[in-house]
Amino acid sequence: MKRSKRYQNTLKAAPKKPVSIAEAIKFIKEHPGSKKFDETVDVSMRLGADITKTDTPVRGTVKLPAGSGKDVKVVVFAGGDHAEEAKAAGADFVGLDDLIDKIMKEGWTDFDVAIATTEAMKSVRKCARVLGPRGLMPNPKTGTVTDDPATAVKEAKAGKVDFRMDKTGNCCVIAGKLSFDADKILANVNAVVEAVQAAKPNNVKGVFIRSLTISSTMGVGVPCTLAAE
Repeated sequence: MKRSKRYQNTLKAAPKKPVSIAEAIKFIKEHPGSKKFDETVDVSMRLGADITKTDTPVRGTVKLPAGSGKDVKVVVFAGGDHAEEAKAAGADFVGLDDLIDKIMKEGWTDFDVAIATTEAMKSVRKCARVLGPRGLMPNPKTGTVTDDPATAVKEAKAGKVDFRMDKTGNCCVIAGKLSFDADKILANVNAVVEAVQAAKPNNVKGVFIRSLTISSTMGVGVPCTLAAE
């Protein structure tokens, strides 16, 4: 893929050795990949979990102290009082059979977070082949299968994000917007690192977060140092 002149120049100026997280944030803010939109800040980690073992799943959620900066679209699968509570909390789409039909028949996934009550999950499971590959399937481990959908909606809107290790052993988590003040990005990145570290499976020994890189959507990744575990 051909890179822009801006990217090429930034790549030359980027630190070649790991720097502190604060220094990395300073660099990416001074060298945006694009001036056309507010880029997302991404934290990419190489984890030390054995991806060949099914008993070492790495996934969870983290509440970003400064929020994600994203207008999060939330769908809630629920009925009765729970549906009314979700609507009052600000959910963008609320329903059950009607939403499931739309997903199954149209492949509809125009939302960022899916939440379901325990009862609704009995029906929502049929959407797994559509929602699963997109990381949208409600899951108790991420707090998206709950009988308190109102709280889940508010948390998602306020900046609660999911993370999970992919099959290559990597984990990428958003940490806000490039327009955020540096201290707010730093607080978000530290929260991400702490949450991922806390998700370390008991049977994983040694250093868990092997490497960490911070980048913006269109920018260059900057390697960061991490304190010894």
